[in-house]
Amino acid sequence: MTTIVRAATVSDADALTELRASMYLAMGDLRTDEPAWRAAARSWFVAHVDSPDVALRVVEVDGEVVASAVAHLRTHLPSPGNLSGRIATISNVSTFVEHRGHGYGRLAFEAALAWTRESGAEVAELFATGMGQGLYESAGFTVHSMPAMRLALHSR
Repeated sequence: MTTIVRAATVSDADALTELRASMYLAMGDLRTDEPAWRAAARSWFVAHVDSPDVALRVVEVDGEVVASAVAHLRTHLPSPGNLSGRIATISNVSTFVEHRGHGYGRLAFEAALAWTRESGAEVAELFATGMGQGLYESAGFTVHSMPAMRLALHSR
């Protein structure tokens, strides 16, 4: 069995979209078959595959993409703990159901985290599910005292 961790290419856009759908299904979101969001996600992956501010990482086993992780940079206002305001967000850490339990998600996450360490960001953040929280804590992530709040500005 050959396992490769690599940067995604445009040809991985369908697999990345399917992994994102798999992630949302695991979180209980049943709207993953909606064509509009799938098209938007796929377009985003294609548009950002070569972006210097985005790292799309995949794990390939015997030629098949089985897991992914994404990191992207954004600039926020400087703060006492982040003078540059550069923040790396890690997301889309996902493994296809039939390949879970082999460490492929961890490999994808670690590749995305390695990129964030080299990116110039001073802070890395992510949103964790219960399933992934232990992995992120083992990498040094902690629960922040100010949890995210969200307001949908446009309903579909």
